[in-house]
Amino acid sequence: MFLLHHLDQSFKKIKSQAANLITLINLGLGAMAILFVLQGELRTSLLLITIAGVFDRLDGMVARKMNITSELGKQLDSLSDIISFGVAPALLLYQGILITFGMPGAFFAIIFIACGAIRLARFNVMETNGFFVGLPITAAGLLLTLSFLLIGFIPEYVFMFLTLILAFLMIGTFKIKKV
Repeated sequence: MFLLHHLDQSFKKIKSQAANLITLINLGLGAMAILFVLQGELRTSLLLITIAGVFDRLDGMVARKMNITSELGKQLDSLSDIISFGVAPALLLYQGILITFGMPGAFFAIIFIACGAIRLARFNVMETNGFFVGLPITAAGLLLTLSFLLIGFIPEYVFMFLTLILAFLMIGTFKIKKV
């Protein structure tokens, strides 16, 4: 009887942290993507950021389906998102193309990260039932990441504008319905 009770309590603890575990996988994938950028493995980084996007989608679904949403989970999700969809994509694009512009390229990458952080902080302090204010960082980061595939096909300067446009869209005040 004691063993069954103990197993039941352990299962409940694991269940209550399922969404946070998925969020930490997202974070780990983003961190690995950064490490691969540093090693010059840019296509592997692109793949890891894309997979992180799948896990970012899953963590919210699991939290809502299992009714285990929490303030801790919301904060952890934002911290993971700044790594996976802010820092990792900005470094990927910087290393892939923006580096050719010197300091302006670095500045644009940093602006993208800063706007992503502002967007996440604003999301965490606002009541936004049913909609997002500004472009979600996951969407902006994945668009920036996928733009890496266009290097060599479109003029280099377009990537600077794309980085800046996505950054400003994240801090925009327009509303997007949650799906």
